[in-house]
Amino acid sequence: MAQASRRDEEFRQYALTAPVLRTLLTVCGPLALYQALQSIFKILDALMAAHISSSAVSAVSCLSQITLMITALGSGLAVGGSIKISEAYGQGDYELVSRRTATLYALATVVSLLVAVLLIPFAVPFLRLLNTPEELIAAGSGYFRVEILCLVVNFFNTVYIAIERSRGRAKKILLINAAVIVLKLGLSALFVYGLDGDVVTIAAATLISQLALLGYALFSMARDEGAFRFAAGNIHMRGATVLPILNLSYPVAAEKLLFSAGKVLVNSMSGGYGELTVGALGVSNNIGGLTTGWHAGMLDGASALISQNRGAGKYRRTLQLYGCLLAVDVAIGALGLLLMNWGLPWLAQAFAQSKEQFDPVFQEMIVSIHRWEMLGYLTLGVNSATLALLLGYGYTKLTLALNVARVFLFRVPVLWALQAFTNLGPEAVGLTMMISNVCAGLSAAAVAVPVVRRILRREAESQAGSMPEGNPTYHSEE
Repeated sequence: MAQASRRDEEFRQYALTAPVLRTLLTVCGPLALYQALQSIFKILDALMAAHISSSAVSAVSCLSQITLMITALGSGLAVGGSIKISEAYGQGDYELVSRRTATLYALATVVSLLVAVLLIPFAVPFLRLLNTPEELIAAGSGYFRVEILCLVVNFFNTVYIAIERSRGRAKKILLINAAVIVLKLGLSALFVYGLDGDVVTIAAATLISQLALLGYALFSMARDEGAFRFAAGNIHMRGATVLPILNLSYPVAAEKLLFSAGKVLVNSMSGGYGELTVGALGVSNNIGGLTTGWHAGMLDGASALISQNRGAGKYRRTLQLYGCLLAVDVAIGALGLLLMNWGLPWLAQAFAQSKEQFDPVFQEMIVSIHRWEMLGYLTLGVNSATLALLLGYGYTKLTLALNVARVFLFRVPVLWALQAFTNLGPEAVGLTMMISNVCAGLSAAAVAVPVVRRILRREAESQAGSMPEGNPTYHSEE
């Protein structure tokens, strides 16, 4: 029978009983720092592309959104699987933890092989199907093929990181990913500055760094102990094990896929203002990641904590975690807005400087887009905190609805209207981003109200004895 290691049992008790704010900061802080480092990595990666040319920035920005759309499959699987693992972990059902862990790894392997077989041979037709501008296909088709290989490796890595996050291994995640980032940046700098490489070499540096992480993951899995140890004999590709994971995963995958597809559509629409506008929008998104990356890290850690406490029947504690997370995320947004109001011109200038020349038009495009986009930092904090609560309770269909509305209700139609009925230039793209991000936060706040009421009712039922703590028969309701 599967048992938890001493360390895993100690973390479970900490997650369920330690002071709420301390639990949130110690578990989510390293993950937020990791996401912030990822955002800095994207900034530096884009700066290296900018060193090649402004067209290279546009190609990388456009194609990156397409690869993110494909990444949604692995990310959705990782999120759904980790929620179910965290739930079983909170209940103390280590046999179930072991089955779900092994099965999740097996599912990730199947998905990665399918993506490799279907997309690598047909990269160019796939890009044309998504209405990618021909000049960007010409500049970035080789880059895209290598990125697909990166995705195949990253599917497995994402699942490994998600399982480690369920165990509270936040510092470990931070350290190994920081090492991967340093390796990636070092190789990119060598290829671009030392060997005068192109965008394909930037993707090659990513591939090498992801392979290094995969090697570490396999080594770590072989040496692991307890319920989270991978064992082929624990793989259960049966409905009782697979369906609960897939039931939570497919809305998350659909949400991330549609969200990225919406960004691809926005990139295509932005191309009407010229190729450089696509690049400027991508740079603006990367700059925004310096703030929203912290939100993403807090979301990852908090959703696991909420799921663990919900699995143990500690419903009021889940709401306390949500309240603290909401305050922290809004504070992060406020600080980001303050700092970016000061540093935006300098960052835009850095992106507009290539090895050939300085491009003041590109700089102005970046500033004109992001000075609007950054006004949504505060409401994005509300959105992120609410998504953590929803994911922790398994309300993945609600997260799907919120993110689809953010892009296909508040973003694409707004940009179309601004293009059709105003004379705004590239600034319309930034205005659109601001409107969609503000509306996303307001929508999340509206959704949170009935969800919190439902949780309070569940807490009252639990206190009355009709639903004892740690009830393993609890399932999410949507």
